[in-house]
Amino acid sequence: MKTDLIEIHDILFEKFGPQHWWPAETPFEVVVGAILTQSTAWKNVEKAIANLKKEGSLSPEGLRRIEEKKLSRLIRPAGYYNAKTRKLKEFIKHLYKNHGGDLEPMLNTPPAGLRRELLSIWGIGPETADSIILYAAEKPVFVVDAYTKRIFSRLGYVDGKIGYEGLKEFSEKNLPRDVKVYNEFHALLVRLGKDHCRKTKPRCAQCPLEKKCKKKRIPSKKK
Repeated sequence: MKTDLIEIHDILFEKFGPQHWWPAETPFEVVVGAILTQSTAWKNVEKAIANLKKEGSLSPEGLRRIEEKKLSRLIRPAGYYNAKTRKLKEFIKHLYKNHGGDLEPMLNTPPAGLRRELLSIWGIGPETADSIILYAAEKPVFVVDAYTKRIFSRLGYVDGKIGYEGLKEFSEKNLPRDVKVYNEFHALLVRLGKDHCRKTKPRCAQCPLEKKCKKKRIPSKKK
């Protein structure tokens, strides 16, 4: 299986090339982006982050000082802006209470401890926590999402009902423990999911994994 996943990584990399994830200038920007990208498209997050930069609020101190109403207005393009305002404020509150507002010592925590800490913060779930660990802390934790589940289940590797932790464990067991591999593979799976392996009306004919996919071999239900 380990060889299969690496082969898939290589096929996707040859097809799509490097994805240059995460698109951010600083680790703190990654954290903010990971929180804002929940349940929205990245293009919307970019607009929200641009607003924060323009306002000079894209920093721990900036988010600490800004009023919630103003913050909600700035991040409105990312959707669910009231909930995400609270999530950002809760993260900043935790950062100052436990690390004096300094992100670096927090990100230097070993992966398991950092994950527990992130999950203890209101509004941060497993996918957001793992995104922060992989892309901001640059530690080898694989990020899985709906695209990962859809693609791996259609390839026949996992059951479509598998949970987040089970899918994460499967992925990490069958890939080399390497930050660059985790980074690129997750991004490539997202690209494949958006371009070809869609939830409805997948573009199978042009998919680089079409020959490996078992979905097409599932017999159709009789009408």
